[in-house]
Amino acid sequence: MKKRRRAESRFTRNVNHVISKQLVGKAKGTRSGIALEDLEGIRDRVTVRKAQRADLHSWGFHQLRTFITYKAALAGVPMRLVDPRNTSRTCHRCGHCDKRNRPNRDDFKCLGCGFAGPADHNAAINIGRRAVSHAADDAA
Repeated sequence: MKKRRRAESRFTRNVNHVISKQLVGKAKGTRSGIALEDLEGIRDRVTVRKAQRADLHSWGFHQLRTFITYKAALAGVPMRLVDPRNTSRTCHRCGHCDKRNRPNRDDFKCLGCGFAGPADHNAAINIGRRAVSHAADDAA
């Protein structure tokens, strides 16, 4: 069991290194910044079914964030953490925020303006906008 755990740990670490290197490289190549949700304390805030607990607690998001942070700093790529609250419930077009905008996990349908699309894409746009607005606030 120990041998298998170490092998899985090395595999996960390698995958996180590869992903972080690609993200930072893409951001540097396009002269962009990186915005990530600040998931600090997510394990304390989120409740999941018993069958999903192992997935939640073995998720290496903190390791990935650490790798992205240090690689972005080395490459000179700006990185910002944003509050994830309501990013997936708010319409990026009209700003309407409602729990019912997410009829299921994958889809987004705004009750305000009727925009529909993938929920992850909508949330990613909101995260990017929050990062830009926070950067503008810091500059002012």
